[in-house]
Amino acid sequence: MRKALTPPEGRLWAVLKRLRAEGFHFRRQAPFRGYFLDFVCHSRRLVIEVDGRMHEHRLEHDRIRDEVLAREGYRTIRIPNEAIRDNFEGVMVQIRTALGFDPTRLGCADPPSP
Repeated sequence: MRKALTPPEGRLWAVLKRLRAEGFHFRRQAPFRGYFLDFVCHSRRLVIEVDGRMHEHRLEHDRIRDEVLAREGYRTIRIPNEAIRDNFEGVMVQIRTALGFDPTRLGCADPPSP
């Protein structure tokens, strides 16, 4: 398990930790079905993977991994390092949308209805 975060992962992790106050508990480098997930919110079955250059050569591996997670009911969001660097607000909108964030229901961590 990696202990050191890349700068984009560190930036994202700092914000994801603050989402706990809103009822969304993320874990980082969480083991799951033989994989280590960059960030996961189990209550919402949401996995966030931060992809750097090495992922350009692992597309098939990432596709299979995403399929395994999907069979377990998890959604995976893949965010390129560049998006965290250049469009952090957009990244957070994407994550909050995937969480089913509703600013009128702060603190509610119930999964969205299907």
